[in-house]
Amino acid sequence: MKIERTPLDGVLVLTPKRFGDSRGFFSESWSRRRMAESGLDIDFVQDNHSLSAEVGTVRGLHYQSPPHAQAKLVRCGRGRLFDVAVDIRRGSPTFGQWFGAELSFGNGRQMLIPEGFLHGFVTREPETEIIYKCSDYYAPECDGAVRFDDPDIGIDWGLGDVAPILSDKDAAAPAFAEFDSPFEWKG
Repeated sequence: MKIERTPLDGVLVLTPKRFGDSRGFFSESWSRRRMAESGLDIDFVQDNHSLSAEVGTVRGLHYQSPPHAQAKLVRCGRGRLFDVAVDIRRGSPTFGQWFGAELSFGNGRQMLIPEGFLHGFVTREPETEIIYKCSDYYAPECDGAVRFDDPDIGIDWGLGDVAPILSDKDAAAPAFAEFDSPFEWKG
């Protein structure tokens, strides 16, 4: 597995090897042993899978606060998406900064997003599926969001002339300046 570090400490892009033949390919998308050998020891407890029908569907920016904070391992099962992580660890030298990567069925890339980051994505193709592992169970009382297009964060979603498709929750999410992060950088 190829592991790429990003400018945000802890956010990684993982590209599993694909073994192909005339039938298609095989890929080991997650192995606790291989990850532990690479210094990544995360206990995932839940898998999530969502489908976004339209290009320009934005989901995020989401987080789950302590005591049910979540690390996520995100991949694209079908289609293509732009996946984003934003550092929200108070005191971090990269607080408020973002990193994004294109994940697609074709490139097989995955993004590992640790606790203490907002997460969101925008679809680039119709019928795009996102599949991700979480290190804690969903806890609605810890669920939160920050506005995806907040100028203080300045994410380039690459939407061009496409109007974003949002849930009511995401459309009503507070601005980054109004957000009191429950996460601290442990340096």
